[in-house]
Amino acid sequence: MLTLHTPTIDDLWFRQQMLGDIETMSYNHAWGGTIPFPKENWQSWYDRWLCDPEGKRFYRYLMDEDGIFVGEVAYHWDETDCIYMADVIVYAPFRAKGYGKEGLRLLCLATGENGIDVLYDDIAKDNPAIRLFLNEGFEIETEKEMTFLLKKKLK
Repeated sequence: MLTLHTPTIDDLWFRQQMLGDIETMSYNHAWGGTIPFPKENWQSWYDRWLCDPEGKRFYRYLMDEDGIFVGEVAYHWDETDCIYMADVIVYAPFRAKGYGKEGLRLLCLATGENGIDVLYDDIAKDNPAIRLFLNEGFEIETEKEMTFLLKKKLK
């Protein structure tokens, strides 16, 4: 069983570790793979994602029953398309244990509780997570050259 955990700034070591892990970030290969997240950027990132007074961003760790961080979930308002975009990442050593499914359900629940009616995600066509999203009630909204835009009505 997972819970959503609001990280402190000192907890961002886990995000740094995940984003720098080649296997975890393999889904992101078309956009460069791993993502640098140096400690000097933590404060500004934290202020933007976790101290968002407008409620356009939501970010939480997925924490297991032993208090171990296993992934992250988030959503943000996409200014270009005027939609809320989801993000679910399970750290590679914890994959294939149902954490992605549970994390996506927790994210959808939190998103709905925060008054958002529809959640989207843009997923590369070769990303196996597409099956997870479709199994959890997302539908293909549009197809682009390399991605599917998925949509789920929460209310």
